[in-house]
Amino acid sequence: MNRLNLLVVEDDPVIGKSLRQGLSEAGHDCQWVKTGDDGQAAAATQQYDAVVLDILLPGKSGLDVLREIRSRGNRTPTILLTALGSVEERVAGLNAGADDYLVKPFALPELLARIEAICRRASTRPAPVLQAGTLSLDLTNRRVTAGTNEVDLSPTEFSLLEMLMRHAGQVVTRKMLCEHLWKSDWEGATNVIEVHVNRLRNKLEKVTPQPMIDTVRGRGYAVRAN
Repeated sequence: MNRLNLLVVEDDPVIGKSLRQGLSEAGHDCQWVKTGDDGQAAAATQQYDAVVLDILLPGKSGLDVLREIRSRGNRTPTILLTALGSVEERVAGLNAGADDYLVKPFALPELLARIEAICRRASTRPAPVLQAGTLSLDLTNRRVTAGTNEVDLSPTEFSLLEMLMRHAGQVVTRKMLCEHLWKSDWEGATNVIEVHVNRLRNKLEKVTPQPMIDTVRGRGYAVRAN
């Protein structure tokens, strides 16, 4: 595997130093921090290929750090290190967004193999974010942003925009939108679609440099791809 940029969050100085040395000797770049707050800050300001995150940290726990970075849309592959290894703790870690876990004590070759495995999976995983121009739609966290501005959408508006962005640059008919939103081709929903599109368009025009949704007369709507 190519050289990876790794973040290790571990408060134990012996384990932390050993991991940094071992991962570096394996040919990877490794940053080591000792607290949950420092780990969260590093993950928010730098791009890593994977994170190795201890659960039991002083102050903010590893689970809290993981939940916070996931809530911000950060999908960096993450392995949790746990001293207990109970089923409940493993489930809690996976539910918080971990890609894998490893029970202490562990062998460095196993950690390296697991890091490489989650990085391979991440490289083939479908992108959970749709892009169109300055618009970004995060399917995992159901957030829409335009540049640095977050757009507050209703569930219906979010689903409507998702359908349009999946077909960016193409015409999406009213029938397609009805079927996507309500699993129905009921013609009476046409006016309702127009109302939702207008509301969505008005919200987007407040934060985008140009109109993003075009009306194609007699056919439907299209989101500009660029």
